[in-house]
Amino acid sequence: MSHLTIVANITAKAEHVEQVKAELIKLIAITRAEPGCVNYDLHQDNDDPRHFVFYENWASRPLWQTHMANQHLADYMQATEGMVDVFTLNEMTNIG
Repeated sequence: MSHLTIVANITAKAEHVEQVKAELIKLIAITRAEPGCVNYDLHQDNDDPRHFVFYENWASRPLWQTHMANQHLADYMQATEGMVDVFTLNEMTNIG
């Protein structure tokens, strides 16, 4: 497998939506500049503003793993500690 798609679902606690959103937005520019990042797109649910989705494509799994180990991800985790109800991450392969 070379190309990797990531779908990350983040559901913020109702009282922390704006803080979580601000921290997620901070990740966009720095991540898009990383080696191997094909796209890194943040979405917010139209019906449930607590729900955010990152749709990401990476040139390879090792490059995505490097991204996951970067300091800006650790900073995000620290800044949003206790503010997120649900976080799921799916590694996916395009089949069609």
